[in-house]
Amino acid sequence: MEDINIGAKVQEYRQMRQYSLRELAARAEMTPSMLSQIENNGANPSINTLKNIAAALNIPMFKFFQTEKASESLIVRKGNYMQLGSAKDGVIYELLTPDLSGTIEFCRMEIPPRSVTASAEKAHIGEEVAYVVSGNILIYMNDKPFQLCEGDSVKIPAGTRHLWENKEEKEAVIIFAITPPSF
Repeated sequence: MEDINIGAKVQEYRQMRQYSLRELAARAEMTPSMLSQIENNGANPSINTLKNIAAALNIPMFKFFQTEKASESLIVRKGNYMQLGSAKDGVIYELLTPDLSGTIEFCRMEIPPRSVTASAEKAHIGEEVAYVVSGNILIYMNDKPFQLCEGDSVKIPAGTRHLWENKEEKEAVIIFAITPPSF
């Protein structure tokens, strides 16, 4: 798995916007101390924290995961997936494409039993399509729940607030694609 210095990327974009540490922290609704720890790699941000920072910087979240040079390889082997963000409540996001340099993002999400992907529904600019590889899962879209089972898929239009909830005793695995990349 490739190491990406997310803290350095956050700091780079903050400085490009000419925001002070305190200003960006306020915009991202976090403490300056936490932002400083993230920038100095003293703390691993959750996916939601990264989304808040990206929104405050007015950039897509995938920018934090881009490397300077696009991947030479077009193949990603099993077990060599890049993990996106830190696992919050055990939810794991993995990038299934070699990098985030293209016009589509392809990811795998593992949702442990009895857990949710966020505390509140969130929307993003990209259109998303998801496929349930295993398990039974609820997806809430604009406050309305939909039950999905293994083999089901769903289209999530751009700007639709959504979150995933696994009420089962078994892990759920979801594969999803977003265009344009916004993770």
